[in-house]
This record gives sequence, structure tokens and C-alpha cells, in this order.
Amino acid sequence: MNTTPTQTPDDFSAAEQRQAPNADVREVTLDVPIKRPGGDLCKVLVRRPNAGALRGLSLVELLHMNVTALQTILPRITEPMIHKQEVAQIDPADLVALGTEVAAFLVPKAQREEFQSA
Repeated sequence: MNTTPTQTPDDFSAAEQRQAPNADVREVTLDVPIKRPGGDLCKVLVRRPNAGALRGLSLVELLHMNVTALQTILPRITEPMIHKQEVAQIDPADLVALGTEVAAFLVPKAQREEFQSA
């Protein structure tokens, strides 16, 4: 019988814990929830952008976490969708957290692994 040992939460790295089960989707917990009429938005899923979501944007600006570029891309790749006006009002720490996830999607897998092992 082939059994695999179960992993406890302590066995996972911090990066793995903050990722949603799918590697193309990551969950970000906001420090300052976004106020909405239906209730506060505390957690956001960020999807890996495809070429269509990147249209009209500079990859370099996204890697530099340019606020204007993030205001354009985040409504296209977040669930629930964060509107451009909400991105303009978001807490700076939350904008950095979301921008970091966007930038991480743009880095080739080999370079991410190399960075994580260093």
C-alpha cells in the first residue's frame, strides 16, 4: 500500500500558506478592508494575468509596481473585482501586497525558485 505522509501547516512555507490551492491564483488578506455596501472586502484572489489582461500595459511598469499600471490591471484580475476607484483609495500596504503578487506572476518560474532558495 502506497501512502504519503500528511503535511501539517508547519510543513508549508509562508509563501505556500498565502497561496490559494491553484498556483495561478493567490489570496491576499487586506490589512485595511475595502468598504462596500454589501460588506467589507477583507480577502482578494489575484489571478495570473493573461495577454488580454496585460493589453495596453508595460510589463516593466507592473514589475516596478507603478500605481497607474496597478489601477489598470487589478480590476481585470481580482475576484471579487477591485474597481479602479477602489484601487485609488486602497491602503498603501495593501497596494504593495497586491502589486507584489502581480509582479511575482511575471517572473519566470526558474528565477522564482532561484530567488526562494537563496
